[in-house]
Amino acid sequence: MIMNNSLNTPMNVPPMDPGILARLTGGLGDRRTLEKICADFGQLYSEFLPDVIHSETSLHTEVTYVGHETGSLGELTADLGDNVVLADASLRNWSPHFVLSCDNGFIITLMESLLGGLPDTIEEPIQRPLSVIELDLASMVFDKLASVLRSGVNAAGGFEATIEPPRNAEDYGRPEDGRDDVYAATIRMKIKLGTVESEFMLVIPQKALLKTKVTPPKSKNQLSRKGKEWSDQIAEQVRRSQVTLEARIRLEQLTLGIVSRLAVGDVIPFRDKGDIMVDVSANGKEMYRCEFGRAGENYTVRVKDNVSSDDEILKHLMG
Repeated sequence: MIMNNSLNTPMNVPPMDPGILARLTGGLGDRRTLEKICADFGQLYSEFLPDVIHSETSLHTEVTYVGHETGSLGELTADLGDNVVLADASLRNWSPHFVLSCDNGFIITLMESLLGGLPDTIEEPIQRPLSVIELDLASMVFDKLASVLRSGVNAAGGFEATIEPPRNAEDYGRPEDGRDDVYAATIRMKIKLGTVESEFMLVIPQKALLKTKVTPPKSKNQLSRKGKEWSDQIAEQVRRSQVTLEARIRLEQLTLGIVSRLAVGDVIPFRDKGDIMVDVSANGKEMYRCEFGRAGENYTVRVKDNVSSDDEILKHLMG
């Protein structure tokens, strides 16, 4: 047998199976243990998250545990699908990396509800990526998910979870540091707001789960530390967002033959005589009827009438 004199160990010893190594070092658990821990997390969220959301939004939600899945953290994250928003997170003295995720449909429905929509009348949203404003709301939702988690795992030191900015699934890239190669479990929860049912998920390394004894907090009120008014925050965020406006002026009707012969220098008259009216829109939504004019060297439009109400404009621009 060939020996490595410097290490005094055989050079042809095969590496240990990663699964066996993970099990020996506390990074891989048995089915029954993981089922128990994940179900405890499910109970924690079912009991406390609806009260956290209601205390800050006055909205009623129902949260139930769906189940769990196991695999590598990277594979489980990829399996969450395309119609989700994700954020990397960490909690000091508990786990240096875990993933928070939520169906886009819940964020869209929550946004519409916070802007005045009645939850029971809101229909199932179409599948699409979240807008910038909706990603801001997702950040608030993830903050609450993390606060419930932190209250139940009792990590030493009382530190807050650190959460990266949420990203749509299409913008969420696999980390290059190999941290998603570890064994993990996905905890799946169903959340119902009005008639819309969605899911949120936590993808947590098994090494963190296996050392965790989920202990519900003594008081539900301690989870709502900041007392934010989400609806006011979102409405203000919408109002402060940059919007590109487009102005459309109706021109005189021309025959197709004339249009086909137009050349550089030809002039097409405005349709309106006297005051020239302009339709101003944003994101395809007509907002104002304006009057075309000029101030010094700048062409201008002056608002004459609102086509949409303030609430209609906010609801349109949020998406």
